[in-house]
Amino acid sequence: MRDRRRCIDVRLRRGHRLAAALAVSGLLFGTAACGSGSGSARAGDPNTLEVWTRSDPDSAQTYKRVFAAFTEKTGIKIDYQPVMNFDQQLQSRASTKDLPDVMINDTALMGSYQGQGLLKPVTPASIAGHDEITAKSWSSTVGRDGRHYGIPYSRQAMTLFVRKDWREKLGLPQPKTWQDTLALAKAFATRDPDGDGRKDTYGMVVPGSAQNGYVAWWGASWLWQGGVRIVEKEGTGYRPAMDSAAALRTVTWMKDNLFCGDNGVIQPSALTSVTANTTNFQDGNAGMYLTGPYNISTFDKALGKATYEVLPAPAGPAGNDVLADGENIYFGAKTGKAKQEQALAAFLISPEGQTLAMTGDHQPVVRIPVNSTLDAAKVRGDARWSVVQKAYEDDSQQFPNAPDWAPIKQDTADSLNALFTYCGSDVKAGLKELNDTLAGDLKDQELLK
Repeated sequence: MRDRRRCIDVRLRRGHRLAAALAVSGLLFGTAACGSGSGSARAGDPNTLEVWTRSDPDSAQTYKRVFAAFTEKTGIKIDYQPVMNFDQQLQSRASTKDLPDVMINDTALMGSYQGQGLLKPVTPASIAGHDEITAKSWSSTVGRDGRHYGIPYSRQAMTLFVRKDWREKLGLPQPKTWQDTLALAKAFATRDPDGDGRKDTYGMVVPGSAQNGYVAWWGASWLWQGGVRIVEKEGTGYRPAMDSAAALRTVTWMKDNLFCGDNGVIQPSALTSVTANTTNFQDGNAGMYLTGPYNISTFDKALGKATYEVLPAPAGPAGNDVLADGENIYFGAKTGKAKQEQALAAFLISPEGQTLAMTGDHQPVVRIPVNSTLDAAKVRGDARWSVVQKAYEDDSQQFPNAPDWAPIKQDTADSLNALFTYCGSDVKAGLKELNDTLAGDLKDQELLK
């Protein structure tokens, strides 16, 4: 098993070095070779911006409404492209040196995009309303050279969704600690909370697949609460931190109590589940789900608003920090249209733009507003959003944004998934191997200290 994973690690690092070589050779879009592609229909129109978002059809409808309001207000037209396989199409466009003018995508991708030269640096003071964004949100846009490469657009933090009706039927309190959570999960799995006389319920839902790094994304909140950091900042670089005593305690606790043992705490398909097929909570056969607030509207429709509750994540040995993430606005690395791009960014972070993106009949694309004058619960008329906003503001940690986080997350997910799959696995040895792999990832990015 270890030999197979070492081969995977080597292939991954070779892929990362290939990406770096492509960037150096000019196949990726370098800032030194800026310019719009001659084949782009909108390239010659200074009053049209090509904007990409990573969106499904429902959330794209919200973006369309936001962009229509911007055009009506400013006269600047938007050539809007909702893209699902965002990174693949972005690399294709980068090879032709014709990037979109503006992109909205995950905060954790900034380090990768910056490293490939896909982004223009941003001066916060050039964006009207920049002072209404908190320093915490702005910090997630700082690249390895100390410059900003994005504008915060939306933020979110993980919270615990709990079947309130089941919990109250069993006479159990809201969970405040890991032990409370485990006790409640076991009760949901064994005490027939849905009253159908069958053992067909599970304690909690887990997207534990290694695919696209899901188990590392979901597991990050548990790691933070256990006092673990996947990598830690050290001077101008980073060092891996998954061979610590805290990591050994935390990952062992997760393996022994959540993934192993015949207690039905998690759904049987957990280790192959991604968020798209992790539907047990909304399907009505699981009692808890640590997840993002974008699910609130889905669960309201599937279960009914009164059926479940949104709670702060229960505390672990080191506190109750959860994973925070979100989306940034990025400017493609090309010349021209700076004023139009700045105008769009200013509208998107304004109270008007943020409110439009948080409301309406379709999936909201702003969860927690980055504009500090807005309150998510008041905008939506829903007190549950105050739980999410407080979690982000007071009890959250983001993935480091300067490194290319994709290989770090993927290697962490591969290791955790393997340790959780084999209940007899040696956690200490597995984490040591992971730490060595992460050191290789950081070395490839010239960030290892």
